[in-house]
Amino acid sequence: MGKTSDYQTELERLQLKLVEAQAWAIDKGVRTLMLFEGRDAAGKDGSITRLTEYMSPRQTRVFALPKPGEREASQWYFQRYVPHLPAAGETAIFNRSWYNRAGVEPVMEFCTPAQHDQFLKDAPRFEKLLTDSGILLIKFWFDISKAEQAERLAERVADPLKRFKISPLDAEAQKRWDAYSAARDRMLAETHSAHAPWTIVATDHKKTARLNVIRHVLTRLGAPGVGAEKPDKDVVFAADKADGRLAP
Repeated sequence: MGKTSDYQTELERLQLKLVEAQAWAIDKGVRTLMLFEGRDAAGKDGSITRLTEYMSPRQTRVFALPKPGEREASQWYFQRYVPHLPAAGETAIFNRSWYNRAGVEPVMEFCTPAQHDQFLKDAPRFEKLLTDSGILLIKFWFDISKAEQAERLAERVADPLKRFKISPLDAEAQKRWDAYSAARDRMLAETHSAHAPWTIVATDHKKTARLNVIRHVLTRLGAPGVGAEKPDKDVVFAADKADGRLAP
């Protein structure tokens, strides 16, 4: 993507299409569920902001659930997410989801290896129940290079406006890079399925990634009359077609 003006023009064009597509989805009672996962500083927040900027505030919800409390920690693992699933015409977006147990938790030893193993068995079955019920499930993994992540994490610390983006776990992102890579690879291998595929987003160029996320959502919604969009295959691609393109 070239100049800022070109990016803004294309963003607004896609956002207008998204408004039209959501109006159709609301009318048809489509239940849309999106999961935004990825490494720290990979651009999930920015993409969600541009995606939802003009979407219906009544039919669109974004959830970033906090650390589970004592009672929640004793429940069935997926239980805290179920109340936030979409009803007819709604779009629910999880900014990090049940896949915490496939990444942060095992790497940081917040769960046991047995819990991690069980999750990887249960997640595809849970998602099959969701999609069999008619929910449109879109799963994004935001991938970023180690060098670009380091630069963005440093920018967070230097920018007072990004205070709320800073997490105690940020310092671990680079230290445990290889462990996160291994967890990611296993997660994608065991939870990418025909009914709930993973879509990889290459995010070293944030603006290009944002545009292609919206293009992919429009493609998945498939609203008639909105017009087809073709995401850049070098930016957005299926997990089983990664062909070594994931950051090592």
